[in-house]
Amino acid sequence: MPVKRNYMKKRGLLAAASMISAAQAANPGGYEVVGDSLVSAQMAFLGRDGNVWIVDKTENNPAQINGHPAWAAVYNPKDNTAEPKDVVTNSFCAGGAVLGDGRWLNVGGNQAVTHGGAAVNDYPDKPNPYQNEDGGEAIRLLDLAGSKEWSDNDQFMTGRRWYPTVETLGGGDAIIMGGDQWGGYINGESQNNPTYEFYPPRDGDPVDFDFLGERTMPINLYPLAYLLPSGRLFVQAMYAAIVWDIDQKYEAKTLPDIPHAARAYPASGATAVLPLTPENDYNPSFMFCGGQDIPQNGWGDAGGPGFDITKKWADKSCVKIQPEGSDNPEWEEDDELPEPRTMGNFIYLPNGKLVLLNGGAKGSAGYGNDTWAVGQSYADDPTYMPLIFDPSAPKGERISRDGLDGSDIARLYHSVATLLEDGSVWVSGSNPNVDVIQTPDRQWNTDYRVERWYPTWYNEPRPQPQGLPDTLSYGGDSFDIHLSASDLKGDSDKLKNVKAAVIRPGFSTHAMNFGQRYLELRTSFTATSAEEGVLHVSQMPNNANIFQPGPALIFITVDGIPSYGHWVTVGSGEIGVQPTHDNSQLPESSVFEKSNSNAQDSSSAWSSTKSVYGGLLIGALGCVASLVDFF
Repeated sequence: MPVKRNYMKKRGLLAAASMISAAQAANPGGYEVVGDSLVSAQMAFLGRDGNVWIVDKTENNPAQINGHPAWAAVYNPKDNTAEPKDVVTNSFCAGGAVLGDGRWLNVGGNQAVTHGGAAVNDYPDKPNPYQNEDGGEAIRLLDLAGSKEWSDNDQFMTGRRWYPTVETLGGGDAIIMGGDQWGGYINGESQNNPTYEFYPPRDGDPVDFDFLGERTMPINLYPLAYLLPSGRLFVQAMYAAIVWDIDQKYEAKTLPDIPHAARAYPASGATAVLPLTPENDYNPSFMFCGGQDIPQNGWGDAGGPGFDITKKWADKSCVKIQPEGSDNPEWEEDDELPEPRTMGNFIYLPNGKLVLLNGGAKGSAGYGNDTWAVGQSYADDPTYMPLIFDPSAPKGERISRDGLDGSDIARLYHSVATLLEDGSVWVSGSNPNVDVIQTPDRQWNTDYRVERWYPTWYNEPRPQPQGLPDTLSYGGDSFDIHLSASDLKGDSDKLKNVKAAVIRPGFSTHAMNFGQRYLELRTSFTATSAEEGVLHVSQMPNNANIFQPGPALIFITVDGIPSYGHWVTVGSGEIGVQPTHDNSQLPESSVFEKSNSNAQDSSSAWSSTKSVYGGLLIGALGCVASLVDFF
């Protein structure tokens, strides 16, 4: 059962806030505190059940389960309640992704710990108060179509991995890459694990991967790895970047070094796969913003950076590269961030833009008991203001803060963000501490507050498309979406500005969302009247490496205003070679020839509809105001 609070007034106000958000955002363009995560949100993902699933490291969270502190929870964004979940092993700085059959995979972590993060094995004569097991080799699975409970401590990897990367592949299985054995601020030769393996396991696991050796030490934890249309991987760590052939086990292409700054952990620049669209023929480019410009030999050791990194400004450059499609890819400068940022988190919005939030202007990821640390944080000067990045805008005009408001909550190390079904963004976390710390007037404490960030268009009437499918195949017959006069605001010419986008929000941790992708489907349209029409939509491109199989959300946007997300299964719903087909030919787009009188009638009808909608909305807000007064 969801955890119940003793403070009835607080619960009533949260319920009222939830009702407001269902009708209208309290602060379009800004943030609203909506709830409590129960456990520190070090990792989080949006499940197909509409809930946000949270995983933390083993620590002394106040929420209890089965006689010990919880380090996992599930949060319901619809009523802002949370329920603790049981994880057995220490999932500290694990990796994760969704598989092609819809199960969520979470792997790796740390040895069992006691108070203050001390290893249980260092105190053999003392009890294990957190009742946790070693998570270094752990494989955890969550089946949202089954028990909805974590399966843990019954499957294991080939070796210890702390800070591993996980990327879903075209068959719906996953590659698990890198990490170290015992943790620390950065990697070190004595504990490095420069290999990769697969889940489900393959013969020959693990595979040696020299790229994660001396060439990229020490900034190669959570290496930044992305599947390419060829089935190869684009991998970036330290300043190096390559294209790696997984099947043939060789470096297929050596790319130029990334300019300006390191972006992988703990430099922790913001990263994103840019939109996959018909215009770019679904050939991905990858963007990196911020990070830290420390030389390869200047990062200290596993115990810390060796200097006061909290005084060092982060980087503010943005660069991108398209690894496939040319013989000699080059890095391209993009619009610079308005301020330095480390640990920024890019989240895709349904209209194809990205919001960048969280992070700080100085320092890096990580924490320690150094005398110069801010509390225990290796970062300072939180970046409270989000920004919008529009990949389709002209260069020099891609970054905007028009209409945006900031948060007053610092989101530093161990913060997360994920897209929700309604197009808002769920934000929580920040715990740059070895264990839970909540000391008044201290920087920076463990934070359990949950926020939602609302896009500026959140209060606009949403399209309600009819005919959305529950599955998408790789190629095959197109399908039709019906859009009403209300959806098109009384003008079927707006069909020219309708898009169908498929988004996988991904697995959020350490300023990354593993597996996050945005793909715009090919479309054409038929205007059936002056006010209504049909959108003809292609299936997915017939290559599962472009957008991997598994659950995703489909949104229909009209003039940049999205519908609510509808869950679809991309591919077969199973792990294995995905069936592919030729994409059917879409009909030619056709407009409706309308007279001036018809156009005026349509405009008048839409104005009347807006008046009715406004009246209903005002009434709904009045009811909520009454509830707030009651509580």
